[in-house]
Amino acid sequence: MIPRYSRPEMVKIWAPENKFRLWFLIEAHACDALAELGVIPTESAAAVWAGGDKPYTEARIARIDEIERETKHDVIAFLTELAEQVGDEARFVHQGMTSSDVLDTCLALQLTEAADLLLADLDRLLAALKARAYEHKDTLCLGRSHGIHAEPTTFGLKLAGHYAAFARARARLVAAREEIATCAISGAVGTFANIDPAVERHVAEKLGLTPEPVSTQVIPRDRHAAFFAALALIASSVENLAVEIRHLQRTEVREAEEYFAPGQKGSSAMPHKRNPVLTENLTGLARVVRAAVIPALENVALWHERDISHSSVERMLAPDATVTLDFALNRLAGVIEKLLVYPEAMTKNLDQLGGLVHSQRVLLALTQAGVSREDAYRIVQRNAMKVWEEGADFLTALKQDPDCKVPEGDLQAAFDMGYHSKNVDAIFSRVFGAEQASVERLAEKRQVS
Repeated sequence: MIPRYSRPEMVKIWAPENKFRLWFLIEAHACDALAELGVIPTESAAAVWAGGDKPYTEARIARIDEIERETKHDVIAFLTELAEQVGDEARFVHQGMTSSDVLDTCLALQLTEAADLLLADLDRLLAALKARAYEHKDTLCLGRSHGIHAEPTTFGLKLAGHYAAFARARARLVAAREEIATCAISGAVGTFANIDPAVERHVAEKLGLTPEPVSTQVIPRDRHAAFFAALALIASSVENLAVEIRHLQRTEVREAEEYFAPGQKGSSAMPHKRNPVLTENLTGLARVVRAAVIPALENVALWHERDISHSSVERMLAPDATVTLDFALNRLAGVIEKLLVYPEAMTKNLDQLGGLVHSQRVLLALTQAGVSREDAYRIVQRNAMKVWEEGADFLTALKQDPDCKVPEGDLQAAFDMGYHSKNVDAIFSRVFGAEQASVERLAEKRQVS
């Protein structure tokens, strides 16, 4: 987690000020519940709020750090500093609780806060993808398989596919957020022997969490593994789109390009360069986010009711993964919003192989004319190879082939580019909703008329 790839909103979630504030809220709400149960005096719970409910300033944080250097225990250091603020009534704080009750409940809160920011990030990206998809719904371009020219598609369909992927990613993150939002206030080994389950229910309700059914002494780490797996899938979708843009920006292709700002420099040695640095950066950041998955999975297997082998891992991967993904999503949204698209280059590339992109339509026309599929494939491929190897025009070569027994009108129709976009509206309806697509089409018709 370095400033270069960090946004302040997400960084604040993992800052000591927020962490200790959440620890305090957990302890203070627990005191209120204990007071309602008659376990501690009501005035003692009130004193905790009165003495401790104040910002965690640099001085307070420094004091906690100072105590921890002696105690070698972060929660005890926190409680000791809180006692200095509250006074004698602080003896009732942490009654019947264990450190993991505070740590795990706090982590759940931080991860839900992080998820909320990431969901907002995804909404921005989805809006950008939708807008650009509709803008280029009918912009014909090459579809490629294995990196080789395949058949025509539209640039809008490319973006619609990525929109659908991020919509699925958003749904996964919503589910992961719900799964991680659990509270554990169950005491040592999770038996509630020294604290009533009502305390956990009260704290959970106040903090917007759900009580963990069985917490042993920690919240089960399969929940966290699912959360970081959801982040990793989002990161992979980020890379998928970033790689597509990087390929389209290659000089030989140049169908789309990252925005190049006035005064921007592409190379220290070659002044002409306009490099896809943002999407290359996103490819790298995605690797960092995905790197959290294996440690998160390995954290699931703890000794008996608990150990702390997971703790050091999560102190690093939770901030790093969420901060990095937050930055990446916002960077990608900016790339899409400002993406330069070159329809003329797309048309030029469609024509680059002399009509070979229509080979399947010719194959089907031959079968419709009574030729066996095997013979039809042989005829089409034979003429296609002339284009690859000799630079011939595909349609001309087919017309000169006596075995290509397709009526001229049908053969000519097989080279109609518009044929390939005839179902774009249907696909957009699936992705964006039938009603929205219908509205868009009506608006377009009114503009034409």
